[in-house]
Amino acid sequence: MHPVYHCQRLANGMRLATASLPSSECATLSIYIPAGSRNDPPKLAGVAHFMEHMAFKGTAKRSAKQLSLELERSGAQANACTAEDHTVYDARGDAASLPMLADILSDMVWHSSLPPREIKLERDVIHEEITMYEETPSDHIGDLISQALWSPDPLGEPITGTHQSLDAITRNHLFEYCQLHHFRKDLVIAAAGPYSAEEFAEILQPLLPLQCHDAPPPLPAFVSRGKSTPVVQHRETEQLQLAIAFHTPGRHHPGRHALRLLSILLGESTSSRLFQQLREDRGLCYHISSDIALFDDTGSLDISAGLDPDSRDEALKAIHHELKQLVTDGPSEEELERAKKIAVTANKIALESTAAQMAWVAESLLFEGAIITPAESRARLMPVTPEDVQKMAVQIFSPANQAIAEIRSL
Repeated sequence: MHPVYHCQRLANGMRLATASLPSSECATLSIYIPAGSRNDPPKLAGVAHFMEHMAFKGTAKRSAKQLSLELERSGAQANACTAEDHTVYDARGDAASLPMLADILSDMVWHSSLPPREIKLERDVIHEEITMYEETPSDHIGDLISQALWSPDPLGEPITGTHQSLDAITRNHLFEYCQLHHFRKDLVIAAAGPYSAEEFAEILQPLLPLQCHDAPPPLPAFVSRGKSTPVVQHRETEQLQLAIAFHTPGRHHPGRHALRLLSILLGESTSSRLFQQLREDRGLCYHISSDIALFDDTGSLDISAGLDPDSRDEALKAIHHELKQLVTDGPSEEELERAKKIAVTANKIALESTAAQMAWVAESLLFEGAIITPAESRARLMPVTPEDVQKMAVQIFSPANQAIAEIRSL
C-alpha cells in the first residue's frame, strides 16, 4: 500500500486531508471535530458524548432508521467516538459508495435535528452505558484514575458524563454545543480510498456548510496541583483493579518520542519490564500494561493491573522498583532497540487499511498542523538514546507527580 497524501483548505475554511490508494476496493470518510469531553461546559459533563449519539438520531431529511437503512443497503457502516479533545464521525464502505457516505455523514454532523423524543430515549441509553462501565471494574478504573490525576480539571470527568450531569443536559445545550464546535474552520475532514485529492474535494464540496466560524478561544492550559489524593472504591469483587498514573509533557514536547518508548519498554508488550516481573516471574497478576495519553498542553503515562487483593503490596513494590531502576540506571541499549522495533512494526501493521490511513492523515493535520508521513514519524524515534529515556523517567516518576486509583473488595 503506497498512499499519496494531500491536504487542502476548502472553500468554507475547513481542511481536507486525503490518502489516495489506487488499488483499494474500499473508501473511508471521517469528520474530526476539534472538541471533546474537555470542552464540556461546567456541570454539564457528557455534552460532547451526548451530541455524538444524537448525530445518529435523525436530520431534516432522514430519520434515525433511514440513516441506518440507507447505509446498510450498500453494506456500509458509520460510527463515532468521543475523546477528551476531539470527536470523530466516520463512515466506510465499498469505494463506489463514497458519494453516498459523504452525503449521509455530512447530513448527520451538520444537519442533526435533535428530535426531543430521541433525546429522551438516548438519554436513557447513555444512562445504561454509564452503568455498564461502572459495573465493569476493568473499564471503570480508567475513570477513577482520570479523576485522581486530573480533577477538578474537565479531564478528570468521565467522557460519558455522570448520571447527574447527564440529566442536566437539555436540547438547547446540545444545539449550542453543535453550533459552537461542528461549524469550526479548524475542523478536519479526512478521506481514504481509490480517489485523487481533486475527486475527493469534488464529492465533498457541495455538501459542506457555507457558513463556518473561527475556533473558540483555547481552553486554559492544565496546571498540575501536586500530589493527588488516592481514589479508592469498594465493591463486591474478587479482583483488585489498580491504576497508577503520572503527569507527562504534551504531544508537542521534544521528549515525546522518548516518552513513547519509555511506555513500550515499561509495559506495552510481553517482553516489557512490568509484564515480565509481575506476571511471568512472580505470578502476581494476569494483566498489567502501560500506555500514554497526550494532549496539546499535558499528558499522562498510566499503568493498570488486575490483581489478587493479597498481592497488592508486593505488586506496588515491584512496580515502583522498576520505575526507580529506570530513573537511576535507564534502559539498556538492547532494551531500547527492541522497543523501537516494536513501535515501528506496530505502526506498519496498523496502517494496512483505508480506515487507518484516513485516521493517520486526519490526526496528523489536526494535531500537528501538517500531514506527517508514517516514515517520517518512525524516523523520529531512531535518534532516541537510553539517556533520553532515563531523563524522561527522572522527570515524571516522582511521588509528587503520581496518582493512584483502586477498586477493591468490601
